[in-house]
Amino acid sequence: MFDETFDVIVIGAGHAGCEAASASARLGADTALVTINLDLIGQMSCNPAIGGIAKGHVVREIDALGGIMGRVIDRTGIQFRLLNRSRGPAVQSPRAQADRSLYRVEMRRVLEATPNLSLRQGVVVDLIVEYARVIGVEMQDQRRFGAKAVVVATGTFLNGTIHTGERTFSAGRAGEPASIELAESLKSHGFPVGRLKTGTPPRLDGRTIDWDAFEPQPPDENPVAFSFSTDKIEQPQIQCYIGYTTDELHEQIRGNLHRSPLYSGKIKGVGPRYCPSIEDKVVKFADKNRHQLFLEPEGQNTNEVYLNGFSTSLPADLQQELLRMVTGFENVRIIRPGYAIEYDFVDPRQLCPTMETTRINGLYFAGQINGTTGYEEAACQGLMAGINAALALDGREPFVLARNEGYIGVLVDDLIQHGVDEPYRLFTSRAESRLTLRHDNADERLSPKGREIGLVGDSDWDRFNAKRDRTAKLRNLLDTTRFKRSSAEYAAISCLLGVDLGDSITIGNLAMRQGVDAAMIHRLLPDEIRGEISMPILETALADSLYRGYIETQRAANERVNHHDNLKVPDGFSFSSISGLSNEMVERLERARPKNFAQVRKVTGLTPAAVSTVLVHLTGQRPRADA
Repeated sequence: MFDETFDVIVIGAGHAGCEAASASARLGADTALVTINLDLIGQMSCNPAIGGIAKGHVVREIDALGGIMGRVIDRTGIQFRLLNRSRGPAVQSPRAQADRSLYRVEMRRVLEATPNLSLRQGVVVDLIVEYARVIGVEMQDQRRFGAKAVVVATGTFLNGTIHTGERTFSAGRAGEPASIELAESLKSHGFPVGRLKTGTPPRLDGRTIDWDAFEPQPPDENPVAFSFSTDKIEQPQIQCYIGYTTDELHEQIRGNLHRSPLYSGKIKGVGPRYCPSIEDKVVKFADKNRHQLFLEPEGQNTNEVYLNGFSTSLPADLQQELLRMVTGFENVRIIRPGYAIEYDFVDPRQLCPTMETTRINGLYFAGQINGTTGYEEAACQGLMAGINAALALDGREPFVLARNEGYIGVLVDDLIQHGVDEPYRLFTSRAESRLTLRHDNADERLSPKGREIGLVGDSDWDRFNAKRDRTAKLRNLLDTTRFKRSSAEYAAISCLLGVDLGDSITIGNLAMRQGVDAAMIHRLLPDEIRGEISMPILETALADSLYRGYIETQRAANERVNHHDNLKVPDGFSFSSISGLSNEMVERLERARPKNFAQVRKVTGLTPAAVSTVLVHLTGQRPRADA
């Protein structure tokens, strides 16, 4: 009946598929990763970068659980930067520009070295289902592979359609076929399917750019790695650059909106709110006379440059004309035009928290098929799907993360509880417990879970325990080491800060003072421990001290929010009258028209901060909850 039989088949070798296949194989399941083109495993279809706000947190959580994305980017990243350095530790997040081709090569190398994992090239056209359980897949070349579980991680390939100006054609991404038959197969099995849209900017020939016209954006001097197993980033780093659009360019776009499929009516799918096309920016932010552009080289050994901030589906000739209106691009040449792509997604409310579908046993969905956007969001779903597919085959308990345990838990819960009405992107504001879900403590939160599952190996576990012991020792030292008024240290610190510190002060309390940084605290540590305490460990311990009181306040606020579900929203109430709500939150509330606070909490895309703001307003208006 089957040409080959596996325990788990993963369809698609993007970021979700790679994590799913790696996890299931390393947990002992005989796994096949099936993809249209084996040369494009781990391909970065859009921005050649990993991480960013909240996304960097997710990559570190993936690594803490035993995933592979963090290790691969650490070996292939060419510009590392810690974002939000000037803000609190909870919202700081690592990001790295990748060498696109090296990332792909390294990801394939890692997968090919994984025991129990086989790679197969081909197009899956159908799921083989018996008695509401998936038992295999059928290929376009008529091969049939049997399986006890199947993970669908098809990205934008499901019934994908590319738009560039007036030209429209079927594709999963530029140069590759769409997966049309598989999309029809999912519909035939009763899955509710919707349509989303995303886009990509033109890639430029770096030899035709006047680099002196742009503002350099250097890498961090001391790069923050993604993997807890990475001691140092060894490869050379590059500069990226910042530029700006012009009024002339904006006017030219406004005069050619009829040539954009986004505005001509050709595109029906909903696009990502937080990564709009340049056409959208010019129309929706008409008051701005310029928009920021990021020039990001695609690798150390290529002239290709990714123009972040200029996603577009305008005709290729117009893209060329528009770019030459930017200072520094007077002679620029386009290597690959930008385009928009529409694709099918399945309502994620069809999923269990394990990423298994509720309609077909043994079938798991991960990535953009669930309505998300971004490599990191896809990868963490793939990891969860791969873990749970393998655990289910062994009869083990499923693995699920709660919202207060990780951003991965926030993402999965948002998807299965609320669904999506636009491509879902993760932000720190989506997490009620964001003060404790920091990127630096992801290993403390999740590595014991990864070890229990079986994905964290012995060497990484030994490393984790050694770090945990040093951190515990440091926390105790911060709380107990005290400088008295009579000490030399007290006098020096008091003089430096220009304040009286009382009769005595602990190092931990000193760290919360204005003007005191981690480097100063490190110098104050006793000689016998200073050498074994790295700056990352110290910064984690100091963040714990900084947020201690806030975390208790946050916990109380979360409990308060969950006890007002019967509070009614007055008829005809205008949410725009609530001070402190962003335009996006008002838009979502006005569209949903919730009747009570329970419905407010379930509005898709509403942040915890917005929920709390609405509650404060409603309780102020109506102090008594109506039955």
